[in-house]
Amino acid sequence: MISPFYQQRKKTTRLHILKTEAKTKLAVNTIKLLFNSHPAIVKWSIDLEDIDKVLRVETTSSLTMEDIIDQVKARGIYCEELE
Repeated sequence: MISPFYQQRKKTTRLHILKTEAKTKLAVNTIKLLFNSHPAIVKWSIDLEDIDKVLRVETTSSLTMEDIIDQVKARGIYCEELE
């Protein structure tokens, strides 16, 4: 049985999938510092093996895709929505 807490959390979170140009450990560490301290980010991961360097970010409903893109770009890492 799935807990009611988990069901409620799934309703209030969003998954954003982005294409980045994060190729180095420095870029990943920059993203890590940003996302680990952000209260609206529940979970995130980046796949450096993928050609698109896919960034997956699970957020609360208060954080939009545009907010994530703006914050990552402000740190010098290209980022866009993956289509």
